[in-house]
Amino acid sequence: MEEIYNERYEKIWGFINDESYTPMTAKDISMLLDIRTGDIQMLYDILDDMEKKGKIILTKKGKIMLPADQNLYTGTFTGNARGFGFVTRDDMPLAEDIFIPASAVNGAIHRDKVMCRITSHFGKRAEGEIVKIIERNMKHIVGTFEEGKGYGFVVPDDKKLADDIFISKTNTMGAVTGHKVVVKIIKNAGDDTKAEGKVVEIIGHINDPGVDIVSIIRQFELPMDFDEKVYAYTENVPSEVSDEEMQNRTDYRGVQMVTIDGEDAKDLDDAVSVEKLENGSYRLGVYIADVSHYVTQGSPLDKAAYERGTSVYLVDRVIPMLPHKLSNGICSLNEGCDRLCLCCIMEIDREGTVVSQKIERAVINVDRRMSYTVVNSILTDENSPYKEEYGELIPMFVLMGELRDILFEKRRKRGAIEFESREAKIILDENGKPVDIKPYERNLATGIIEEFMLAANECIAEYYFWLELPFVFRNHEEPDSEKVEKLREIIAKLGFYLKGSATHPKSFQKLLAQTKDKPEEMLIHRMVLRSLKQARYSPSNLGHFGLAAKYYCHFTSPIRRYPDLQIHRIISKNIEGTLTEGDIAYLNKNLPEITSHCSMTERRADEAERETDKYKMTEYMSDKVGQCFDGIISGVTNWGIYVELPNTIEGMVAVKNLVGDSYIFDEDNMLFYGERTHKEYKIGQPVRVKLESASVLTRTIDFKFVDTE
Repeated sequence: MEEIYNERYEKIWGFINDESYTPMTAKDISMLLDIRTGDIQMLYDILDDMEKKGKIILTKKGKIMLPADQNLYTGTFTGNARGFGFVTRDDMPLAEDIFIPASAVNGAIHRDKVMCRITSHFGKRAEGEIVKIIERNMKHIVGTFEEGKGYGFVVPDDKKLADDIFISKTNTMGAVTGHKVVVKIIKNAGDDTKAEGKVVEIIGHINDPGVDIVSIIRQFELPMDFDEKVYAYTENVPSEVSDEEMQNRTDYRGVQMVTIDGEDAKDLDDAVSVEKLENGSYRLGVYIADVSHYVTQGSPLDKAAYERGTSVYLVDRVIPMLPHKLSNGICSLNEGCDRLCLCCIMEIDREGTVVSQKIERAVINVDRRMSYTVVNSILTDENSPYKEEYGELIPMFVLMGELRDILFEKRRKRGAIEFESREAKIILDENGKPVDIKPYERNLATGIIEEFMLAANECIAEYYFWLELPFVFRNHEEPDSEKVEKLREIIAKLGFYLKGSATHPKSFQKLLAQTKDKPEEMLIHRMVLRSLKQARYSPSNLGHFGLAAKYYCHFTSPIRRYPDLQIHRIISKNIEGTLTEGDIAYLNKNLPEITSHCSMTERRADEAERETDKYKMTEYMSDKVGQCFDGIISGVTNWGIYVELPNTIEGMVAVKNLVGDSYIFDEDNMLFYGERTHKEYKIGQPVRVKLESASVLTRTIDFKFVDTE
């Protein structure tokens, strides 16, 4: 019955979307499609479902129209703490979002599925109003409970939710001030009233160890535990590779190879080998765990992995995409263990060009588990203490360093943008309290793995593009011209220039080269990143702007990314010759939804990781009130000036804390200046600040400028 319903749903939807369709009633549609009397109710059910989802609208005369015909659009609402928001359209997810002023939000909250009407345009930016809330996507809200007299209210952790939530005395579940709680909305906000909620879970007190991170996990609705079906299925997954499983695979167990990862990594999904050929070229082997062999399509494991989309790396824990029996066990390329893999063996000439490749199902056995620290020490320190222990591997490490330099130079010449990373490494004590924060360090060893993985990802993407099979590409499109022009204006005031075509990454590469070793370097890098589009997954190949690559995919991390796992299934079936017409039809139909879901789960994981970092940074600063720090102005807005410290922590000097003069915001030049003193505060300026407050509740850090003159 469900199959019949879906089939007719698609038929009716196609009919309404046809160019020749004109608005008509349900009765008209039934007559034109020759729907039998006994099936009329299903037609009405389908039309009702479409209307509820915002796919169609009914006129006063009962005629069925597409929303766009009435200047209406469905999409997802992104809120802002100051009340306004934006709608990302379902029909054009890459178009400029529709701005919704606070007066036109009409009860919508962050992540709601809404219908909006465009009311005006300012350049490319459309402005609109919410006319209908189709679905509340935020089923539960996490926040901090505060008691009132005979009632309570919850301050949401997600600052995209502008208002507190009222909790009646009967719906507090016994929560007290300071409790982190999960709230279900039972009454939507009105014009003059707050939303009303019911406490459905008390996570714990804000000061209890671990409650802070669990609250963020709940806020982003990250699935923590696997259900019983998954664990029952996992029981049947072997702990060792059998002889039978090795059949029909290329045996690379005699090839010298290593894994190179961080010291604390447990899910080792890539191994590498390099040798020099007689013709002077290099043979690079990239061996990736064959997760698809164990996680079969449609299995409980597959469904759980798809729901998660990716592993999430929070500051104190990892929420894995797959259970540990796989991620740390049979799928991890552990030293000295036979393991199944998919590999890409490339011959690369002295200019960095891949002249041939083999993509195979293989069995391997890793010689040594190496760390970035050790390999970097061996390659950069003549007196490295590790040289004796790993003596037999040193010739291969030297070749790896040579090949890394060749591949990096080739990417540089074609215009790939090389961003300096300013990710924070947050050190916690045994109770989860932050004791130190410093920028992550990149070195030669991390560069080796980066270049080798990039080479494999490009090679796989190009090979499968030309096979014209359904595939998952990783796209990064050209930036919007308006954002680029805004960037040009801002950086020009800092003395830097974006020359050449903004549609070629080399222009951005040259800009970043101008900033090398200058105080504004990290600031400009971040501004360039913000001006570029977000990378996403898609069944269509659109190229990767940042990497200056025509073809790109994610093939190298199937333990922690679902797109890689999906790609592995396609590759394995193609190698085996078992990719049927039915498989191809299934992929063509479902890959758009699969890739969209994977892009969403990736963004969710990124946001959760940023939020935990922000929380721990605020907590780290909370006992340093009154201390002074050197920093650089990283942003200027009409509500305040952002200052970044050398350890990556960022705080704000509010306008009210600009003392000693009356300061005016100059939006055109992105600065504040004093009316009387003419003193300026502008982006990139070194400053000294004093910490005024650090609130873990609001996750905000407030500074005041210290006059050093």
